Amino acid sequence: MASSTDPIIIIGAGMAGLACATWLHRAGRPVLLLEAADAVGGRVRTDLTPDGFRLDRGFQILLNNYPEARRMFDYGALNLKSFRSGAVVRLANGQETTLENPLHAPLMAFAALASPIGTTKDKLLLGKLVAQLAGRAPEQLLARPGTTTLAYLRSFGWSEQIITNFFRPFFGGVYLDRELGTASNFFEFVFQQFAQGAATVPALGMQQLPEQLASRLPAGTIRLNTPVAAVAEGGRLVHLASGEALAAAAVVLATEGPAAARLLGADLPAPARPVARLTTCTYFATAGAAPSHGYNLLHLNARPGALVHNVAFPAETGAALAPAGQSLVSVSTHGEHGLTEDALTARLRAELAAWFGPVANMWRHLRTYRIEQALPIYGPGQPAQQELRLGDTLFRCGDWVSYPSLNAALGTGRQVAELIMS
Repeated sequence: MASSTDPIIIIGAGMAGLACATWLHRAGRPVLLLEAADAVGGRVRTDLTPDGFRLDRGFQILLNNYPEARRMFDYGALNLKSFRSGAVVRLANGQETTLENPLHAPLMAFAALASPIGTTKDKLLLGKLVAQLAGRAPEQLLARPGTTTLAYLRSFGWSEQIITNFFRPFFGGVYLDRELGTASNFFEFVFQQFAQGAATVPALGMQQLPEQLASRLPAGTIRLNTPVAAVAEGGRLVHLASGEALAAAAVVLATEGPAAARLLGADLPAPARPVARLTTCTYFATAGAAPSHGYNLLHLNARPGALVHNVAFPAETGAALAPAGQSLVSVSTHGEHGLTEDALTARLRAELAAWFGPVANMWRHLRTYRIEQALPIYGPGQPAQQELRLGDTLFRCGDWVSYPSLNAALGTGRQVAELIMS
């Protein structure tokens, strides 16, 4: 690429854009990050309420074994707090059972031999897959040919009992896809990450991740509240919505897929428009301890037709997400529900009261987040990564050109930086 004193302009200060900027800055390249929102992070944002709750925009975790995350973050400075490995599962009949360390110690995962989660064979198969994936590099797993996760689970030999009671609510929550149509090679990757690492949150919320990366960049590198109207001249010119035009040595599209497609001119190769999954996260506040028995476990709802899919009590990890004397409840509802916020809140209260008791009717509704572009769909046969270079001076990065995870966002940002530096 021709040398230039113009900066490399990165459009979007989400995780992919920040990762790209970080690697370019380390290499001594001038960078300018343009972000339409009022803060960095993209989908990884945390809001502080007037009464002291820290609310991530959608229930999110950092799997601390992600290879790209280990490259990028100072875990000690983030003061990561971990969920316990396991889950509390509410079965179809309304009964509740606790699954301890199902991936870390699969043969000890069920307290009783005749656990309602699955069969003895299912336990052995969990151990078999943990061992089978232990020596594989994540890149190897993602490069494998894939079918749907559901077809993979059935072909591996798991019973419909464990698919219904564990895999659908747990991995369906990871994918936002309880039908388990997501590609099986991605399932193997995620399964390995949960088996080998921990589900964590920074002590002050997930936005600590992008803020840590942003803090490493020189002052003036990031321009917030700066929407971009178009990219022109093959990545040499950026038109801002304000009318300002900026010259660039190269342009990196680090926005969501639909936004990137809108920014590209007709003469440029636009990326395929991805289809993303929707999720809704509803937060409640409780006075005193949460009715979760202090388990610090994710609560999964295996009941069919429920709007409450997953429940978490994030402050139980030790993270400073709730003011003293109060607890925080995060309720996830995946997919389109067609309800107004008030109607959804009322339905959730009724389901939560049936699960946790009448006390749930007293929980105070804090905020509801409807996240349209929560995760790109990643189906069988989809490449683990699409082309990152669109032209001599035009690039793209983000999990929408790879697979749906923070690891992919960080990884594609790094790879684009390496392409530019080469």
